[in-house]
Amino acid sequence: MEVVWLVGWARLRFMVVPYRVVSRIPSCLFGLVNRMVWRFSSSSFSSIYKDDRCACRNLDDWLLFLLIILSGNAVDSTSIVKYLPGFEGPLPFELETGYVGVGVGEEEQVQLFYYFIKSERNPEKDPLLLWLSGGPGCSSISGLLYENGPVTVKFEVYNGTLPSLIATTYSWTKISSIIYLDQPVGTGFSYSRTHLASKPSDSGEVKLVHEFLQKWLNKHQEFLSNPFYAGGDSYSGMVLPALVQEISKGNYLCCKPPINLQGYVLGNPVTDIEFDHNHRIPFTHGMALISDELYESMKRICKGEYETVDPSNKECLKLVEEYHKCTDRINYSLVTTPLCEDDPSPDCYDYRYVLTTYWANDESVRRALHINKESKGKWVRCDWDMAYTNDIKSSVPYHMNNSINGYPSLIFSGDHDMYVPSLGTQAWIRSLNYSVTDDWRPWMIGDQIAGYTRTYANNMTFGGGHTPEYKPEESYIMFQRWISGQPL
Repeated sequence: MEVVWLVGWARLRFMVVPYRVVSRIPSCLFGLVNRMVWRFSSSSFSSIYKDDRCACRNLDDWLLFLLIILSGNAVDSTSIVKYLPGFEGPLPFELETGYVGVGVGEEEQVQLFYYFIKSERNPEKDPLLLWLSGGPGCSSISGLLYENGPVTVKFEVYNGTLPSLIATTYSWTKISSIIYLDQPVGTGFSYSRTHLASKPSDSGEVKLVHEFLQKWLNKHQEFLSNPFYAGGDSYSGMVLPALVQEISKGNYLCCKPPINLQGYVLGNPVTDIEFDHNHRIPFTHGMALISDELYESMKRICKGEYETVDPSNKECLKLVEEYHKCTDRINYSLVTTPLCEDDPSPDCYDYRYVLTTYWANDESVRRALHINKESKGKWVRCDWDMAYTNDIKSSVPYHMNNSINGYPSLIFSGDHDMYVPSLGTQAWIRSLNYSVTDDWRPWMIGDQIAGYTRTYANNMTFGGGHTPEYKPEESYIMFQRWISGQPL
């Protein structure tokens, strides 16, 4: 943010003005302001501007109008956060929060909120990673506090006081700088000033996130030369490959300075409903959640199509109904853990999300994070009721285009995730018909198997058996090896 001083009426007044507003002020005003500062003590306001040969003839009215507009529309703000409520002592890392205005013409009515944490190793040279959470409508605080960030919420029974934060051991910020972005608009602390801007879509988010990156890097030009990676998990698998393609096209066609795009990383990515959902049946069979008889009958009668069943295939519909009776009370996120209720008890895994809600809605936290008062009242981790248009039906073509353009990718998938089974992820990767350069094998941490991996000729690496939230050490080492160009 550039800072200028505005002088108004008959007394000296100061205001911080965002650069996008400064750029629209008539150039004659800047010289006028300088003269006003020096001549203020001996001249009346009107006598100062009457001799200026410019369009600033009604300066009293113009300044008053400008100050009123600024009070309600100051955007693109950034703040350094040195302390977080609930964390003991100063933060052992550099945290910046802020809003970047994007979309809806020059008014930038969409205000996207971000958390930016500098690499703890060498921020001048380490990779810059953009991290998008899933949903759609889940705040990036999930990534920061539960997946690959440097702090997390301490798991303890809520007693009416602010939940505590503690440091993590395997933060990806040890080796990269990370932007955690609340998107789409309406997610987390992001918001819009118009009703029209509050109707996000897959394709719309691709454009807005690309615009966000361009504006963020223009303000943080010291990171322009750093290797840039896009990353995310879950539903971001529908948006992020298209975003990578958009960045690549922008670098080639229009957008300067270019983003130093080097590749992308996705965990348990939603990719294509035909692959993702249809492979839940063989997954549940492999996990012994349905019987051999039911599985074989479904294979034979439904012929591999379990999601969009032909209405005339009554026998298949009956088998699918029987399947759901067996699986509807399973925790799809991690099938080996109990399914939590909507209001989980402290002995349930999801209780940590309850603690996060208490923490993020505390007024001291919102002040520390410099949350705009225009942001919606109550923060929620995931807004499942968000009005959203799913207009990208498959991200497989984007993966194909990105690999053709030479961008390496790391696709990792937990082997106990039923929402996006690793079997479905492997199936869509096989559909790309890439030749295998490093066939299926275990990858090790010390003398222990951390998961299994396969590498393809088009620089796509698949790794299974881990996700950042449930396997932080394995995921950190996986990411570290990959961005260093080492085999898993």
